[in-house]
Amino acid sequence: METSHRRWQEILFNRKMVTCIFLGFTSGMPLYVLIQLVPAWLRSHEVDLATIGLFALVSLPYTWKFLWSPLMDRYKLPFLGRRRGWALITQIGLLVSIGALGQFDPSVSLQAIVVTVFIVSLFGASQDIVVDAYRRELLADDELGTGTSLFINAYRLSSLVPGSLALIMSDVLPWPVVYWVTAAFMGVGIITTFIIKEVSDDALAPATLREAVVDPFVEFFSRGGLSAGLAILAFMFLYKLGDNMATALATPFYLDMGFSRTEIGSIAKIAALWASIAGGILGGVVMLKLSINRALWVFGFVQMVTILGFVWLSTVGHHPLGLFLVVSGEYLGVGLGAIALTAYMARETSKAFTATQFALFSSFIAIPRTFANASTGFIIEAVGYTQFFIICTLVAIPGMLLLVKVAPWNERRE
Repeated sequence: METSHRRWQEILFNRKMVTCIFLGFTSGMPLYVLIQLVPAWLRSHEVDLATIGLFALVSLPYTWKFLWSPLMDRYKLPFLGRRRGWALITQIGLLVSIGALGQFDPSVSLQAIVVTVFIVSLFGASQDIVVDAYRRELLADDELGTGTSLFINAYRLSSLVPGSLALIMSDVLPWPVVYWVTAAFMGVGIITTFIIKEVSDDALAPATLREAVVDPFVEFFSRGGLSAGLAILAFMFLYKLGDNMATALATPFYLDMGFSRTEIGSIAKIAALWASIAGGILGGVVMLKLSINRALWVFGFVQMVTILGFVWLSTVGHHPLGLFLVVSGEYLGVGLGAIALTAYMARETSKAFTATQFALFSSFIAIPRTFANASTGFIIEAVGYTQFFIICTLVAIPGMLLLVKVAPWNERRE
């Protein structure tokens, strides 16, 4: 239920928001181990880049997690409740498997490392399923924006452990110690799981596995009919397609504009990091006052307009200050849009099938990123950068138009 008249202090200053911060941190840790720490570790042992690139395939559980999410809706473990029990299992599994990685030598045990990395990925994706479900069940509709903002920013900040602290430690400590210290940070999630209260309603849980698999789809499309359900899915697909395309080949674009790798690392990457975090924080603050519907309109407009900065940059070429401003603007829009869309997805889940529906939605919105990564190079080669970024801006319009149907500006949700 959406409660539109609570003061922002009541929403922001409560234990639910603290819970979102700690859950965001523990949810982000495993993914950044996989995409930041493991590649650096392998390269330091002179594993070739092609092999390191193939390691990306073992993160497939994050894309396909909806396949086993019904099990987490259907079955309740005999301790801590339906959500916290699964959370504890995944977090202990992550602590052990991350720590175990450091026991292998990449020069002689690559197959064992592949298996262990896959286990980390499987536990990490499973933790995401249950944490996303818990967060949706914990927060009221008017708390989703702020809670999502805090969760996502804590998720991003967790990258400092495997992506910064662990790499610094690896210069002075052996890798087994580095991995066990990194794994120890999963203790944040384990402690949080013991402290927080179970919020799932067992009366809403599916009674059979068939219900857990089939009923989430039946329930979703029964709300407003097939056309309404398809409109919501189309909106989720299209809302961020424009900025997904615009940023898919950002680094090659910067190089083609004459920026050095040093300039890209010191200007573009820093601008992207601070702006996406600032966008997440600003989004959470603004959504204390704006409803989710109105945030989708405002933030969607910002993320569409900021793509035009790349149009300008593609015409002026090498312009360091322009690079900083354009990238900052684009990733501010990326951060804002991500907060609003994630809050919207959470709101559109039924509390009877939270794990399954949220996992399906989050997997579904990953498709545009794959589409963008696969298609943008061909488009750029055909029309050039300037026309390409204009196309990206135009591609963002259909998602905005769908807001009229799926999230009207003046809708009051009961």
